[in-house]
Amino acid sequence: MPDRGLWSYKEIAAHIQVQPDTVRSYRKHGLLPPPDLVDGGRPYWRADTIRAWVAQRPGSGRRGR
Repeated sequence: MPDRGLWSYKEIAAHIQVQPDTVRSYRKHGLLPPPDLVDGGRPYWRADTIRAWVAQRPGSGRRGR
């Protein structure tokens, strides 16, 4: 089991306020960064990896701030 600093689809989905299936679709379509770890066939990302990805996403709400 990965450590608590790694996020699964579920944690990423909660962070960006979408369903886990949406995050899976992002990965399938190459919109999500590569996982930092794959354990037992399940991908996991470091929180910092996802936060950096979110900051660079179009419509992240960072414009004009």
